[in-house]
Amino acid sequence: MLNSYKNKTIAVFGVSQDPSKYGYKIFHTLTQKGFQVYGINPKGGEVDGKPLYVSLTDIPIAIEVAIMVIPPTALLSAVEACKNKGVQEIWFQPGAQEDNAFVMATAAGIRAVNACFMAENGLW
Repeated sequence: MLNSYKNKTIAVFGVSQDPSKYGYKIFHTLTQKGFQVYGINPKGGEVDGKPLYVSLTDIPIAIEVAIMVIPPTALLSAVEACKNKGVQEIWFQPGAQEDNAFVMATAAGIRAVNACFMAENGLW
């Protein structure tokens, strides 16, 4: 399954500049492994020399896959943004899962997965 993601554009919601946080670890690992990945953090900033976008709408290209590493309370608005941007697939990481967000995604025709993107794709 991993090879099917190599050529896709991926947005990671909840990228932190703190190396101990999962948002940082996911973004950093994907960047190091050559994925076309974009980080989102409402405060902006940068990680690994790449800018962090304040929102999904700020990313200047189409995004195919979103990885959620944000609090469950922020998921509904993030899924709405994904729906509006035409995202095709959302991975809800452990700790970033909420039933209504999952239902909203699938109702919009978005493939939704409640699992760790990194573990399921052999990256960790």
